[in-house]
Amino acid sequence: MKTTGEIIREQRETKGLLLRQVAAQLDIDTAILSKIERSERKATRVQIAKLADILDLNKDNLLIQYLSENIAYEIADDDLANQALKVAEKKVKYLKAHKSK
Repeated sequence: MKTTGEIIREQRETKGLLLRQVAAQLDIDTAILSKIERSERKATRVQIAKLADILDLNKDNLLIQYLSENIAYEIADDDLANQALKVAEKKVKYLKAHKSK
């Protein structure tokens, strides 16, 4: 399974774009983008959405990848992670159902 950074790097290279070109469009330093691609730094949600546009990636798919990675890294080392995910899924459904009322 690829990381968000790997997906970004592969697509950037496939499109023949240099780090500095993409970083300039994001208005960030080249070193920051390099760290994002190597998973040494987390991008922001806004940066992920912009990267999807710049790199012609499906925005929803990239955001799902980004969000799921954030959750996974947060709880991966916890023995109760799988149970917590099941409860969290129920809570998300509950909150969405009650938010619309």
